[in-house]
Amino acid sequence: MLAHPLRLALPLALIAPGLVSALVSSAAAHAVLERKEALPNAAYRGVVQIMHGCDGRPTTRVSVTIPEGVTGAKPMPKPGWEIATVKSAYARPYPSFHGQVSEGVTRITWSGGSLPDDQVDEFTFFARVSDAFAPGATIYFPVEQDCTEGSYRWSEIPAEGQGVQALKSPAPAVRIVAAKAPEKASPAAKAGAVAIEAPWIRATPGGAKVAGGYVTLRNTGTDPDRLTAAAIPGAGRAEIHSMSMEGGVMKMAPVEGGLALPAGETVALKPGGYHLMFLDLKDGFKAGETVAGSLTFERAGTVPVIFTVAPIGAQGPGGAPAPGREGAGAPEAGGHAHHH
Repeated sequence: MLAHPLRLALPLALIAPGLVSALVSSAAAHAVLERKEALPNAAYRGVVQIMHGCDGRPTTRVSVTIPEGVTGAKPMPKPGWEIATVKSAYARPYPSFHGQVSEGVTRITWSGGSLPDDQVDEFTFFARVSDAFAPGATIYFPVEQDCTEGSYRWSEIPAEGQGVQALKSPAPAVRIVAAKAPEKASPAAKAGAVAIEAPWIRATPGGAKVAGGYVTLRNTGTDPDRLTAAAIPGAGRAEIHSMSMEGGVMKMAPVEGGLALPAGETVALKPGGYHLMFLDLKDGFKAGETVAGSLTFERAGTVPVIFTVAPIGAQGPGGAPAPGREGAGAPEAGGHAHHH
């Protein structure tokens, strides 16, 4: 039986068309990565796409090995398939959202289902690339595909100076790249007498369905106004939230009726205070991007604005994460929870 342990990075796609050897199917095509670059100290959603079975035989097992330095791996349940995980000690502790972790899931296996050769499907997991990888590094994720008869394995890693083209069973890889510097904060916009300064959004971890938005509003007029709504493409809805401490616990709640903007005063929506909450996201946001959206005021009406995207955990539109917050976010971003 041929053994070519398939390796791929987050997220990835496994393509296995049907050239076969005498004993077992041996794929002619190689596994490919959906995304070939990743950021260090960031969460990732890995999607393994199984495109073919083994010489016409249905796929019954898919297994992903999580390499050293990638932590917090969790599989997504899949109807009709059983999930098994292997947890092992790490070579060293790694920082996480809750301090440090010294062990975690190092292998995820889906089995018991049956994916016909003429159909495609996806096997999804979430994990985090730790600080073990610096820009320029390459990481590999072994993946195995077993069928009722035959299997695929991809494991060959090019030696120094060797090209991937020289390998028969190349291991797909992801290259770690440096995060792009965020763009400068958007220039101030105007909504009637209300000046809109530096609207921004925090970048989101992989798979996040919420994002926190922030802006400073200066009412330069003599009449009060009120921020009543916000919108961005890709968000199902948006709410204005407040945060407060009650009995030593941070509480978050929607601001009913909109946020008051007294005449001649400035109201800052910022981390840890008033903020916008964009919910039901279809896609995430990456640092350095810009997002066209709008703010709606009771008197001034709806005004288009450009939100810049700052890094996860940033405390300002162009700022870096707060110390110890790399890859994390305040409750109003990414890890949103109303009990905070």
